[in-house]
Amino acid sequence: MIKTLNHIIEFIEVHLCEDITLEMIANEAGVSDYHFRKIFFFLTGATLSEYIRMRRLSEAGKDLLSGMKVTDVAFKYGYESIDGFTRSFKAWSSTLPSDVYRTKTCTLYPKVSFSISVSGGINMQYRIVEKPAFHLAGVTKRVPMQFEGVNQEIVKLAQSITERQREELHRIQNVEPKKVVNASYEADARFMKEEGELTHLIGVLTTETRAGQQLETVAVPALTWAVFPCEGPFPGTLQQTMADIYAQWLPSSKYELVDAPNFSWTTMDEERSGYATSEVWIAVKPLN
Repeated sequence: MIKTLNHIIEFIEVHLCEDITLEMIANEAGVSDYHFRKIFFFLTGATLSEYIRMRRLSEAGKDLLSGMKVTDVAFKYGYESIDGFTRSFKAWSSTLPSDVYRTKTCTLYPKVSFSISVSGGINMQYRIVEKPAFHLAGVTKRVPMQFEGVNQEIVKLAQSITERQREELHRIQNVEPKKVVNASYEADARFMKEEGELTHLIGVLTTETRAGQQLETVAVPALTWAVFPCEGPFPGTLQQTMADIYAQWLPSSKYELVDAPNFSWTTMDEERSGYATSEVWIAVKPLN
């Protein structure tokens, strides 16, 4: 995967002045758009679209510094108007394009390069599980993305579950892991920047296609799952494990992500306050 990532970086550089779509990049990488976008973001902290935009603006700054006209630079990097280019360049660099040559000052955003580092490496326990189709059943809510700390909207969702709903969930729960799970799916396109929303479900796994007591059901097809156990302070350990899956495990594994609900379960330790045992289930498929 590291080789593929570096190949894509070079592909972007070659086509920086052309219309680069996420579908083109996914095809070039030989993996799904969903998989590549997630891996790229967790490794770089930027979405693919943001990275391409910042690389274009960085190269535009070099052209302006060399004396190239603002109009020519704007159209070279795909902007349809001078005003649009000026706004984008000013927001990115805090400098007007017309001032770059005069002040001999520009902002640089260098291309990234990926490598494997063994220093500070981590061991990640995981197992691969083949699972037949099932349904997720539970209460759902659109909640804001949040990578760290306690998401208060999820807390409110959990508090909203009635006793009758709990009884119904217990009745229909018949698929392993027989735990109350937190599942997420249908994320906004902006979720990579922690600005969008996704659907969060608190419930159980079941073969039932319908559930009473105003519970929602979500069909999940037969899939392969990578399962990651973790133990430690909650929710920090769980959130760090999820980040490590995308930034550490997936780039070096022989699997790619499947666009399906992912879920986790957590059991709080009765003897140690704030301490928990969890498992994260991620839908994957072998790389071609």
